[in-house]
Amino acid sequence: MTTFVRWWKFNAVGAVGMGLQLGVLAVLNRVLAGRYLLATALAIEVTLLHNFVWHVRYTWRDRGDSARLEMWGRLVRFHLSNGLVSMAGNLALMPLLVEVGRMPVLVANAAAVLGCSVMNFWLGDGWVFAQL
Repeated sequence: MTTFVRWWKFNAVGAVGMGLQLGVLAVLNRVLAGRYLLATALAIEVTLLHNFVWHVRYTWRDRGDSARLEMWGRLVRFHLSNGLVSMAGNLALMPLLVEVGRMPVLVANAAAVLGCSVMNFWLGDGWVFAQL
């Protein structure tokens, strides 16, 4: 599969994940009123788990086997790469966009997610789901 095709698959999963993240964030932002960074972190974790499953089944389906031990290793690598980039990027950008830029929380989160996507693809393709 070409990198171009995989990039589009990655973005298809990411678009669904972004919708999920924004939906979870909208609910949590109401429940945790005034604690949008905590709500953001929790929404990111839900989305990471969702995206991991779909990247295994769709984006990088052709790479590696689905042995339980290998899957746990990939999940750990996914959290150490995509998770760290997403969490750090979102939690660093959100205060700037919300408090300084005066953006609504959901708009700011969408911008932060998009800002992290290229690095997440590169890490997923080159490390998490690398050819073994």
